[in-house]
Amino acid sequence: MFKLKCDDFLIYDEATGTYSMSKEQQVRDEHERKNWQTVGITLLKDWRLYLMLVPMLLVYFLWRYMPMTQLLAAFKNPNTPGVLASDVANQDWYGLTNFKELLFGTTANTPMFWAAFRNTFAIAFYGLVFGFPFPIILAIFFNEIRSNVTRSVIQVCVYLPKFMSTVIITTLAIVLFKGPHTDGIMDDSVGVISKLLLAIFPSANLEAAASTAGGLIFSPNYFRALYEITGIWEHGGYDSIVFFAAVIAVSPTSYEAAQIDGAGKMQQMRYVVLPSILSTVVIMLIMKVGSLLSVGYEKVYLMSSPKNYSAADIVATLANRWADESQSTLGIAAEMLNNLIGMILVLGANAIAKRASDVSLY
Repeated sequence: MFKLKCDDFLIYDEATGTYSMSKEQQVRDEHERKNWQTVGITLLKDWRLYLMLVPMLLVYFLWRYMPMTQLLAAFKNPNTPGVLASDVANQDWYGLTNFKELLFGTTANTPMFWAAFRNTFAIAFYGLVFGFPFPIILAIFFNEIRSNVTRSVIQVCVYLPKFMSTVIITTLAIVLFKGPHTDGIMDDSVGVISKLLLAIFPSANLEAAASTAGGLIFSPNYFRALYEITGIWEHGGYDSIVFFAAVIAVSPTSYEAAQIDGAGKMQQMRYVVLPSILSTVVIMLIMKVGSLLSVGYEKVYLMSSPKNYSAADIVATLANRWADESQSTLGIAAEMLNNLIGMILVLGANAIAKRASDVSLY
């Protein structure tokens, strides 16, 4: 802890042996004294804008911070004698017993957790590898369309799935990839894309997966691929907005200089566009890594069935089943472990990005 001296902010007069304050320091002190007054005037002046923040703050507090009190259940014993399972505050302290059972236990819950975590990581990793570059490519494609009308029509078409509910998107995917049999009942209404795939790739494995599982989505061999394809279809267009804004911000003089040097379209994209939007790409990548293990629970829940649990069961769906089976503390512990690993990933990604490109979130 350093100590301030008078010489740090006062001027010493050797002739009189006294200290005096400079005019700049006087202005700074006056500003500090009136700082809260300035803040108050700003709040009163723009009170309507700050009033609009109140509902958002209430929603964030009620749905983000208040539920954190239930995290204590991961460290409490739900079988405390004489205490209800819902009375978390009065339950006996359980320590890290739930976490030890998930990670190193000998019960059936341990392999179930690791299988769900493996599926969560696999689905998220494939989404990062295949889903993250697609919006960037789409944004560059939009920038190359010269007709504003054509570009607007295409953008509306690719943005549209984002504004549909997850239930609608999932139902459409199930109908399009529907097989000839559904839950053992003969059904002749085979999905359009299933018909197309079976006609182009007349494979016995493909036909068996479409027939026995009730559709390709419910087959463990094709679930992850179809999950990522439908995810790109749903989010790819909307996610390209940020990258498109960065692409159109590139100065036209950079393109002209590249053209004078003899650069073609591909070279302009490589040496002009990509370096110009690199900071945006890095920031978005860090945010994507931060939510790497936060796989959408609703979509996986709608697309999963006991037939494809081996590939579709993730930590969120497993925790939901445990809650239904009166093992909610294990589910809370599993979700907490999942989120802690996600936090470590985002911290690591931020540190690597800061060292590699001097671009980071903080």
